[in-house]
Amino acid sequence: MTLLERFLSYVNIPTSSDDRSDTIPSAKKEFVLAEKLAEDMKQIGIADAQVDALCYVYGHIPASPGYEKCPKIGFIAHLDTSPDFADAPMNVQIHENYDGGEITLSDSGRTITKANFPHLETLRGRTLLTTDGHTLLGADDKAGVSEILHAVDRLLKLDLPHGAISIAFTPDEEIGTSANHFDLKKFGADFAYTVDGSREGEVVFENFNACSAVFDVKGYNIHPGDAKNRMINASLVAMEINSMLPAGDTPRHTEGYEGFYHLTEMQGDCEKARLCYIVRDHSAAMFDARKATLRHIEKLINEKYGPGTVTLTLRDSYRNMEEMIRPVFRVVEIADEATRMAGLEPIHDPIRGGTDGARLSFMGLPCPNLGTGGYAFHGPYEHITVEGMEKVAEIIGNIIALYAKE
Repeated sequence: MTLLERFLSYVNIPTSSDDRSDTIPSAKKEFVLAEKLAEDMKQIGIADAQVDALCYVYGHIPASPGYEKCPKIGFIAHLDTSPDFADAPMNVQIHENYDGGEITLSDSGRTITKANFPHLETLRGRTLLTTDGHTLLGADDKAGVSEILHAVDRLLKLDLPHGAISIAFTPDEEIGTSANHFDLKKFGADFAYTVDGSREGEVVFENFNACSAVFDVKGYNIHPGDAKNRMINASLVAMEINSMLPAGDTPRHTEGYEGFYHLTEMQGDCEKARLCYIVRDHSAAMFDARKATLRHIEKLINEKYGPGTVTLTLRDSYRNMEEMIRPVFRVVEIADEATRMAGLEPIHDPIRGGTDGARLSFMGLPCPNLGTGGYAFHGPYEHITVEGMEKVAEIIGNIIALYAKE
């Protein structure tokens, strides 16, 4: 099976997770792909591949004779796709020898433009995969799944020497819960790599510190004719809260290491209102300062309108894994060397988000993140090239080879 064939077989299985669900996994359909992955792993020679009761897929490749003392390494990808956009039925568009220009996505009315995606020119001449504009593609993270299995399939067919290798595919990464039930003991690796990034060649060990912030506003609804100095319009108070945040600290206005407040949802009337934010910053000190700003807004509003008018709920999501990776930086250096062996220069841009690796690093499994070769995840403009995926599979193989020399 080619890498493209493997990828196409996986993206046609709907696996979007459900952020409104309280089950594990959040969507039972995730089991369909999990079971297929376990079977595919067995077919390529991973005899102990299994799906546990919570939809986590685990498998192990014993070390080659004489390589038992090599570091035990692992590779991880997630099998769910974003709940933010439809993931089925899938209609993948294959653009062979892509000309680098704009791409009309079938009859959807959507176009992948060079203005919004200036990297398109760099993909000229490749085999480009897109959606038809009605669904996401699912390369996040079925590309990572495919690349790991493609690399391991090649390793086993060629009988290349290697240390012990662990593989895991997780559910519900897109809703932030995949690390909650990850079995580190069953996985059994000393170090691991998530394959869940963007451009091929990414070797990322920095991510945002992240939390959610919810302001619940309690109004005082009274007949407008008698409202003088008495009415508290919850929706207007919510608007006032948002106006107290820095106008330039939004995703639209920030890049690189710059953090933000991102209003993801708002609802309300005169009686009650709610504002939902995600808050991000790479700097731990700046992240704490952002949370302090939110608490100060809560204090000011309650002083102005009365105690209990607004309640702020902060919930931490993940932390910057850099502090856990730096002490074992060899894990990054090996990935850098593997990337250069594949003819690419490593890209160390910080993740403006998070991955399984962030949580897992703090759980005791240092876990940088590798690119998958994809772009524009979580929506109908998602695209990836076959050549980019093949490079990532080559990098994975190089990592395995380098650890065998350690």
